[in-house]
Amino acid sequence: MPDERQPKRVAILGSTGSIGTSALKVARDIPDRMRVVALAAGRNRDLLARQAAEFRPQLVCIASEADAGWLRTEVPSGTRVVSGPEGLIEMASMGGVDLVLVSIVGTGGLQPALAAIGSGKDIAVASKEILVMAGEIVMREAVRKGVRVLPVDSEHNAIFQCLEGHPHGAVKRLILTASGGPFRCAAKGDLRNVTPAQALKHPTWDMGRKITIDSATLFNKGLEMIEAKWLFGMPIDRVNVVVHPQSIIHSMVEFVDGSVLAQLSHSDMCFPIQYAVTYPDRLANTLEPLDFAKVGSLSFEAPDEDKFPALRLAREAGSRCGTLPAVLNAANEVGVERFLAGAATFPAIWETVEAVMRDHRVVEGPDLAAILEADREARRRAAEILAAGA
Repeated sequence: MPDERQPKRVAILGSTGSIGTSALKVARDIPDRMRVVALAAGRNRDLLARQAAEFRPQLVCIASEADAGWLRTEVPSGTRVVSGPEGLIEMASMGGVDLVLVSIVGTGGLQPALAAIGSGKDIAVASKEILVMAGEIVMREAVRKGVRVLPVDSEHNAIFQCLEGHPHGAVKRLILTASGGPFRCAAKGDLRNVTPAQALKHPTWDMGRKITIDSATLFNKGLEMIEAKWLFGMPIDRVNVVVHPQSIIHSMVEFVDGSVLAQLSHSDMCFPIQYAVTYPDRLANTLEPLDFAKVGSLSFEAPDEDKFPALRLAREAGSRCGTLPAVLNAANEVGVERFLAGAATFPAIWETVEAVMRDHRVVEGPDLAAILEADREARRRAAEILAAGA
């Protein structure tokens, strides 16, 4: 366990995305408590080179070896460059790292996360897919290795804060808040005509393309329900969702005595990232505090599960478990990809997910190989269904 008073040495997997760039803002804000020692990105080699020049990490990783060759001429002396999935695993396992922040979109962060846990490192999880696909394996391995799995998603970080100091038996339910996305007030019949440009206009958060579409369909919240089940050891029927358009309350915990605790802040991922890095300490920073008079009113409403079936499908997957959550996640990724490419309608995303889930024969208590096979087969089947409907 690292000395909490010393700078935490952090590896950031996904440093050029929205979570990664927010994490680097935190590093600039609290340099005495956070030292960036490794950076990994997918294709944005120019931004990764600039990040390496600023933070001078020991190790940098990028997806392609061709980009790695270019980076080797651009990074500071003393910074080593690796590439591909093997490079990510090497980075997650390297010595001199206290915390691995996994913010890779999609399934690419799963094996690096397991490698980090296996080498005795705490992980901060911003990639929902890790716990959706393999939550049972990840949490079991974390317990076995005595490491922490710290949530970075604003909703799970909020619950993590609200649960602090309270026994598990005192919790009645977890309440995840959802903005409702850009189509909260749209008629169900209008959703078939939604364009990618419309779906990418999130009302409160500035996020990557895939997670923004997931927010528009509410699959983002469905994945978070499954994630919460594993992070907090809570049956999924005690993980609820409420729509809160202002995105000021990030989630709540209701206790058995009827009391509810909530965590509030502006919609800025720097808040949960900093708490994950400095936990259990709280540090002053330059982030904007809440002015309740300016915030004005906060409103809430029940999600429309008829218009947005993602929550129902996620509840089914999270209740059945086995390989079904991995199938839901994989089919959704394919549906989002095709929608963004203009090759599928907006409702086709959840229609495809439901069809693939119905076709899947669930493997109970799967190992990692079975999960990855279910992921591959679900992607193949989703692509097949979407192609037939094109």
